[in-house]
Amino acid sequence: MTEVKANMAGNMWKINVQVGDTVEAGQDVAILESMKMEIPITAETGGTVKEVNVAEGDFINEGDTIVTLD
Repeated sequence: MTEVKANMAGNMWKINVQVGDTVEAGQDVAILESMKMEIPITAETGGTVKEVNVAEGDFINEGDTIVTLD
């Protein structure tokens, strides 16, 4: 099981994946908005989305788990 974590604090602007989706290494799984910039959150490894741990509009802290891959 692999967790995709936020690399900085901000608001979850967009989630690009759903439970059951197949993700490849390097694929953007979400977009975080911080300081008026859009920061892509990228999966470091491939896998299947087991859980989406946040919702669009949520405030995310650095290190929070955004997506869990199986």
